[in-house]
Amino acid sequence: MVVLPEERLKYSELSEIREVAGKIFQLCKDIRVWAFEGEMGAGKTTLIKSLCNVAGVEDNVTSPTFSLVNEYRSSDDKIFYHFDFYRIKDESEAMDIGVEEYFYSGDYCFVEWPSKIESLLPSEHVLIKISVEDNSRLIDIFKYRISGSL
Repeated sequence: MVVLPEERLKYSELSEIREVAGKIFQLCKDIRVWAFEGEMGAGKTTLIKSLCNVAGVEDNVTSPTFSLVNEYRSSDDKIFYHFDFYRIKDESEAMDIGVEEYFYSGDYCFVEWPSKIESLLPSEHVLIKISVEDNSRLIDIFKYRISGSL
């Protein structure tokens, strides 16, 4: 079965990323867990920074590569959790930090390297695949619903 993205966006210049982030946020704001896939250097953290900026986060958004999770607050007091599971060896490390409590908190959760914790992702989540094509970034957005369908 071939699954097509709900939306495909593209940007070539970093100056375009805020506009792209705004479109993504409007499209996906009703879902709280967002999984970001892409090769190393594809721009996952950069996109997450821009999404947080669009959402009104004033904190310094950085990759939580060593801490596994960072917490940010927006100007209207919404909480955003940013995970980076690149360095974990297995899902038990994510369980040790209480990842399921974060995912079901009702707060936004942005997850880098979701393939490392795939079975822990809620059935309702957004998958954002970033790929590099020439000097551009292609962003494919898939919304997974509670029913398990797209």
